[in-house]
Amino acid sequence: MTRTIFTVVGARPQFIKAAAVSRVIADRPNLDEKIVHTGQHYDPGMSDVFFDELGIPAPARRYEFGGGTHGAMTGKMLAAIEDALMEDKPDAVLVYGDTNSTLAGALAAAKLHIPVIHVEAGLRSFNRRMPEEINRVMADHLSALLLCPTQTGIDNLKAEGITRGVHAVGDVMHDATLYAIEQSKTKSDIVDRLDLAGKDYAVCTLHRAENTDDTERFARVIAFLEAQAKDRLIVFPVHPRTKKVMAERGITPKGVMQIEPLGYFDLHRLMADSSLVLTDSGGLQKEAYFHRKPAITLRDETEWVETVEAGWNRLWTMDDWKAPRHDISDYGQGDAGERTVDAIEAFLAS
Repeated sequence: MTRTIFTVVGARPQFIKAAAVSRVIADRPNLDEKIVHTGQHYDPGMSDVFFDELGIPAPARRYEFGGGTHGAMTGKMLAAIEDALMEDKPDAVLVYGDTNSTLAGALAAAKLHIPVIHVEAGLRSFNRRMPEEINRVMADHLSALLLCPTQTGIDNLKAEGITRGVHAVGDVMHDATLYAIEQSKTKSDIVDRLDLAGKDYAVCTLHRAENTDDTERFARVIAFLEAQAKDRLIVFPVHPRTKKVMAERGITPKGVMQIEPLGYFDLHRLMADSSLVLTDSGGLQKEAYFHRKPAITLRDETEWVETVEAGWNRLWTMDDWKAPRHDISDYGQGDAGERTVDAIEAFLAS
């Protein structure tokens, strides 16, 4: 009996995670996947290029719900996804991470009594001012199958009274990064295009509302980047939101090479030759670790606490990385996609 899974995605980190899992689902004869793209990332440089490069199946349904307030965006997604679920009647809805798309997909499914599967369950920054924290907490409490990348995630869920349907599967971002590292060796010439060969440089990304929307905080982050740029060039693919803020405030960071958003393989090729990663992205903190590059997280807390404990990541408020550095066994051996789909098949069979 073939089971149908609705996979709801809308932003770059979800495309990457979905690619690792969708490749496995495609090889399972008893599973049929339909991808719903909310359009949360509506810029082609933040969306289409990832589908093309990663070989993600074309969305069965695609919307354009990017922009606007959190409530307006989530509400539009919720209504559209609900209509799609009532029409197609899938056996489960699969959501990733902590975006508005995640919350809308989980909420629409739960209200229709369709099981919710949450990949990357159990993460907590414990900062409820972050919309991502609200999204991930609510998604977990709506889910029937919670697939955690780490033991910390399992412990967090247990502290909230969630123990049923919880599994440790490793981190699908590890699978995705290993794939990207190999592909980028032949599919990207970004280092040569930017004339960076042999140069010491860092890679920076900056996009979270907590940084861009607070004028004083954004100024402090830019000042921090300029201080880091005294030691090495910083290559900065600028997110559309950040680009708009910088233009409105007349900000041009010194020592920083501003470039357009990059495709997935270009970004990984750039990281491969870098000496440091600076980011407020949850995903890039881990991708830096998978490249074995030190990272500085431009936030006051991180949900990926094990990267800090292992000495590969530090908050910008910390003076230095913890020592000595060591590997993180929880993330798995690049087999999280297989373990994720095994857990999904077992759940649907029961």
